[in-house]
Formats: sequence, C-alpha cells, structure tokens
Amino acid sequence: MQNLGVNPSRHGLEHHGIKTALFAHWNLGTAALIENALSQREGLLAAGGPLVVRTGVRTGRSPKDKFIVRSESVDADIWWGDVNRPMPREVFDTLYRRALAYLQDKRLYVQDCYVGADPRYRIPIRVIAQYAWHALFARQLFIRPDWRKTEDHVPEFVIISVPGFHADPEIDRTNSEAYICVDFDRRIVLIGGTEYAGEIKKSVFTIMNYLLPGQGVLPMHCAANVGPNGDVALFFGLSGTGKTTLSADPSRRLIGDDEHGWSDQGVFNFEGGCYAKCIRLSREAEPQVWNAVRFGTVLENVSIDLATRRLDFDDDAHTENTRAAYPLTFVDGSVDPAVGAHPSDVFFLACDAFGVLPPIARLSPVQARYHFIAGYTAKIAGTEAGLAEPTATFSTCFGAPFLPRNPTVYSRMLGERLGQHRTRAWLVNTGWTGGPVGVGHRMSIRDTRALIAAALSGALDTVRYRRLPVFNLDVPETCPDLASDCLWPRSTWTDPALYDARLREVGALFAENFRQFEAVAAPGTSDGGPQFD
Repeated sequence: MQNLGVNPSRHGLEHHGIKTALFAHWNLGTAALIENALSQREGLLAAGGPLVVRTGVRTGRSPKDKFIVRSESVDADIWWGDVNRPMPREVFDTLYRRALAYLQDKRLYVQDCYVGADPRYRIPIRVIAQYAWHALFARQLFIRPDWRKTEDHVPEFVIISVPGFHADPEIDRTNSEAYICVDFDRRIVLIGGTEYAGEIKKSVFTIMNYLLPGQGVLPMHCAANVGPNGDVALFFGLSGTGKTTLSADPSRRLIGDDEHGWSDQGVFNFEGGCYAKCIRLSREAEPQVWNAVRFGTVLENVSIDLATRRLDFDDDAHTENTRAAYPLTFVDGSVDPAVGAHPSDVFFLACDAFGVLPPIARLSPVQARYHFIAGYTAKIAGTEAGLAEPTATFSTCFGAPFLPRNPTVYSRMLGERLGQHRTRAWLVNTGWTGGPVGVGHRMSIRDTRALIAAALSGALDTVRYRRLPVFNLDVPETCPDLASDCLWPRSTWTDPALYDARLREVGALFAENFRQFEAVAAPGTSDGGPQFD
C-alpha cells in the first residue's frame, strides 16, 4: 500500500486491519479532494465552485439498517429496540472481514479529524472513505487538526465508509444491502451499501450521545447561536422544522446548526461545519446558507444544468432532502471556537401540519421536559408513498435515531440544566396556521423570526398571555412587529368548532405517544402534556 498526501499518521491503517489497499490518500486538502472526485467521476463542479454529487437510490438515512454490536460492556446501557438493533459479535466480525477484503484493491481517502469544540471533551476520530467526496464531506463537517501535527494523530474511533460493498442479508443478517454498524468495544463504525454521506455524520453523533452523559455532558440534536450581548439560544427540531434556517440569523452569530453538548461551562459544537437542507433555497430567506454555497461545499442531489452548470434549488426530482455540507468558516460571523455560555432560551421547533399549535408558546419547566420527550412534528401528505393526510411524528429528544441510551437519561439532564440556569423554554410552530395542509398556509420565516427575536429580547416577558385548551400552553396575546390575530390559532380557522375537535385529536396523539415513557419518566412529567376534562 502506498501512502500519499499530507503527514500520514504513524498510527497507520494496519491498526484497523487494512494492509493491502491500492493507495491511501492522507489528509488531502479541499482542492486536492475535489480534483480526485472529479477525476474519479464522482461528481460535477457547478457554477460558483461547489461539488455536486448523487447518492444513488438512498437519498437519506437508513434507520432500519443501523445496528449496535452487542457485548457485555454495553448491553445494560443501550436502549435496545427498533432504534438500536443488536448485531451479534461474530456476525459483525464476519462482515468486517469481508469489507476489508473488498478494500484490498481500492484507493482510500483518510481524514484525521476531531469532534468537540470544547478541548475537555474533544475526541480524535478517523474517517476512511472509498470515495474522495466522502472524505471531503468529513473534512468540511468535522473539526480539522493542525495539518502539521497529524503524524501523531491516534483516533479513538474510526469510521469506515465502503459504499461499494453491499451486504448479503442472508449471510450478514442485515435488513438490506445497506448497513451502519457501531462497535463501541472496538471503537469502529462500518458503513456500506449506501452512498448517503449523512450516515458518517450521524454515526459520530451516536458515539457522542453514548459517551458524553457518563462525563456529565448533555448531548443535544440542536442548533445554537449567540446574540450581541452573549446570550445563547438553542433550537431543537427534526428535519424540516427550520433548525438550520432559524439559527442562521444575520443579527446573531452561529455556533452550530445541528449537534451540541451542554457542559458545566456552557454549550459547544460537536462539529466544524454545517449540513443544511437546501431544497428551495433562496438568497432572501436564507442568506447565510446561500452565501455558503461556494468552492469547497458539497451539494448532495441538487439539480444541475449539464450545459451551463447552473443549480436549481427548487427542483426536487432527485429528493426533497437535498443537502449542502460546508465548514463553519463559510458562515459570516460564525463563532470560533464554537463554544458559548449557558443558554438563556431554548426553542422546540415543531412543523405542525395539522395547524392547531400556536406560532409560539411559553413552556413551564415541566412542559419543557414533556415536549422534549415528545419531540413532535408532523409529516406532510405527499412526502411518502401512501400518505394522504398529515401524520404526527414523535422522535424523542428530537433525535431518537441517534440515541443509544434511554431517552429519559437525556430528558433528566435537560430538566436539571433548565432549572439550574433559569433557561426559558418555548414551543414554536413552524408549520401551518388557518387550517391543516391543503387548507391553511405555512408560517412565514419572517413571522417566525420576529417571534423568536421578541422572545430573546425579553419583549414577550411583559405581555399578557392566554391559556390554550387541552395543551394548557401560555400563548402571548401580542408581539412587536406582528399582527396579534395570527397568534391565537383558533381565530385563524374559518370553522372554530372544527379547530376544537382537531386540537383534541392531536392532544390524544401526544397522550398515546407518552404512554411508553410513563413508567420511566421523571415524576410529574405527564402533567406537562395535554389534559382532557
């Protein structure tokens, strides 16, 4: 095997069982990785410089193909079930050997990186990729080391991406040809049968979600930014709720758009980059994301005109889940190092396709714990085959697919921190008003930004509030720079009685979802949810 590139680590690939690969390209820079991607026909260079790639049949994560290798050392700590499926040790070892055999005649791209902007909790990782653009993705998303010191880099976890090696479900006991296997004992993540780079990013997030609670740090699936006075805000939300969009606020500085830890000193980003959805991206609505699309950015499944190389962000022919991966340095005014104080405000973002939740509501501490466990949003009709009406989706802690431990571990830690630092909590509906999808209309980004700005400035601390039935949410009656008639959701419906009925229906969905946590959640948590007379 021939080692090429920049300062290969003395801790070589043989430590991972890789001894006979064709070439190993170590820590190549952005330009060199793009050159390799283009020469290997992995993507196209678009007007303005970003690299456009396709991820094949899989344009998103494959949660049913994710496994955790079972062992005595982790068995008691893992939240086993549909999210964390066990894989026997001997099955993983066989799959791993077969994947390494496949790599014998392949060129590999190695990126030595870090995860965790706070040096106290930072861990060194290594990404070994079959594709140059996957290595570029890792370089842009994770924290880069000093390139002059990579010779001494010894990874605590290694992520091996082998998209060309497909599993055989009969032999490998997988659900499909794709697999994402996390081995906490050997500290290996093996990914194959899928070209979607988000699996690399989220596997590392899973690792941090497992390690950090034992160190007294709450890992969070949230964005974070900081205001001119140093006030930090967190934005929790599932994909499509506006987490990246709302945190990329020109009046505030971005700490990060997706994954953070909350330690005894404040919050810190896990990553060194952003992974933004860019379907229907516009300069007016999301200027920071728009300006980040440049040379060095990786665009997944974005439509491109082959003749002019112009991008079409409105085209969803390949997927709604088009993505842009770029370093934080591409965001004007981003925080470096990506750390901040204890948050003054936490926002839970829900894209309510039923149109019953208010644009913003103030949460009590017990309500904050409840809605954190719930992790509510709603899928929109038409986004999945057979989906004719809005469907409620509950992803506990706003990140169930990435939580190896029981959700109550994370909810307990959040509740303690909210109380200790007197952090205000808010529920924000970024979905529909005036009726459900097809009847009402979606909240405008401008209006949602105005509500969040009012909450952060303290302007909502002195206004009158009104109690929303069933959910018992405190809804402000007025908000600066916003018409008051849009704040009370019932008044936006043409049929108030229909609204009342649908509000109770959605409340019942919340109650049904919470039953799985009743026996293990902190006492009184259910009091923060819907109440029925």
